[in-house]
Amino acid sequence: MEETLKALSLDYLNLLINGQAFSDVTFSVEGRLVHAHRCILAARSLFFRRFFCGTDPPSPGLLSSPRGGAASPGAAGGAVIPVNSVSYEVFLLMLQFLYSGQVSVVPQKHEPRPSCGERGCWHTHCTAAVDLALDTLTAARSFGVKQLEQITEKQLASMAEKASIEDVMKVLMASRQQDMQQLWTTCSHLVAKSGLPAEVLAKHLPIDVVARIEELRLKSSLARRSSFVAHHHQIDVAGSSADLEDHHHKIRRMRRALDSSDVELVKLMVMGEGLNLDDALALHYAVENCSREVVKALLELGAADVNSPAGPTGKTPLHIAAEMVCPDMVAVLLDHHADPNVRTVDGVTPLDILRTLTSDFLFKGAVPGLSHIEPNKLRLCLELVQSAALVISREEANCGGGTGGAGSNPTTAIYPRMNPGTGACDASSSTSGMVNLSLDSRMVYLNLGMAAQFGGKMNDGGGDGSSSSRSQGGGGGIGPSSMYPAHGFP
Repeated sequence: MEETLKALSLDYLNLLINGQAFSDVTFSVEGRLVHAHRCILAARSLFFRRFFCGTDPPSPGLLSSPRGGAASPGAAGGAVIPVNSVSYEVFLLMLQFLYSGQVSVVPQKHEPRPSCGERGCWHTHCTAAVDLALDTLTAARSFGVKQLEQITEKQLASMAEKASIEDVMKVLMASRQQDMQQLWTTCSHLVAKSGLPAEVLAKHLPIDVVARIEELRLKSSLARRSSFVAHHHQIDVAGSSADLEDHHHKIRRMRRALDSSDVELVKLMVMGEGLNLDDALALHYAVENCSREVVKALLELGAADVNSPAGPTGKTPLHIAAEMVCPDMVAVLLDHHADPNVRTVDGVTPLDILRTLTSDFLFKGAVPGLSHIEPNKLRLCLELVQSAALVISREEANCGGGTGGAGSNPTTAIYPRMNPGTGACDASSSTSGMVNLSLDSRMVYLNLGMAAQFGGKMNDGGGDGSSSSRSQGGGGGIGPSSMYPAHGFP
């Protein structure tokens, strides 16, 4: 059945592509002729059905009265119907959907576009892609093509997640004018999270919209910082509009480079263009959207702070990795000295996030915001962060307490050990300590992987696994937490 529908869709699309074949109506769009078929348009659109039947007069903003020998919209023959306020490209996209039920509302990859200055741009969320989607949305609403309107609205919501803040504000205003509540909600929250002060927003948005944005910030505790202080996700508001555009242009280039795993280009931007990776939230973006290898390569550039807080909420990359329940990201961040005890503005640590997720999973059977979660990954993330936090707390105790008690177990330092005589840190232990933390997290990772593979029974001598606890190993590491049964999550 599916193959039959695909074939039918292609057959109808071929009618449109073949132009004048069996055509009985012609439109003039931007001086170019478009041949179509009344029966198909009337069957797929109530607007065209009424127009061709002559029951509704042509809208002055869309269609003009036919010229070339026909006196009415319903007349047949050589009538040419002028189309107003719609571009040739958008009109063809709409007809393509009416004929085939399928359409891709994005420009062709690498196609030069007037509103996109990037050479070789994929046009997934650039200004050109947003403009085309907005024009298509307007046309779909004007011609009453409801399904195309819904498809384009969803695509705009997806684009807005990665688009520049100027384009997001453009979509926000369009959703307001066309009363699209869901798209309005998505874009208004994105603008609120951007951190741009009200003074800057007022230059681009009506005052009542700015007031709504400020209300959202107040409700979500985004107004904790002074409205006159710029956070890490924005540039100096005293800069000109050209500086603002240049900043966002660099960020878009950086994100495209990260999406294509081109860390060398990011390095060139840092060295040659003065790109600040922390201001651009490069590491946060890479953790959320890229692979472990890209994040590792970005960290090894040495130009990004692994503990840099993002925006007014103050989340670090490790907070994001914890929310994603991604053991690979958690491990690579900890291996590069991410602090498991760092707190957001609300006082939440990565460990708090994982404990909350674990509690929700154990007692509610689901985690809010995550449609699917793997218990082993959640457990692994928790163990990795717990292990790193315990090593840090032990070392801090050893640094602050001198030689420590006689019965204490020495642990490997991840920070330089304090010299009791001079009060300085012994730098010689720093490198080896960092290596041991890295080995620590990998050992926990491997142990848990084996536990998951063999049913969670990891014992030393091969007995029934119920008589003794797991071996702790050396190097200051800890085994899996005893808060879970040996067989994993219940």
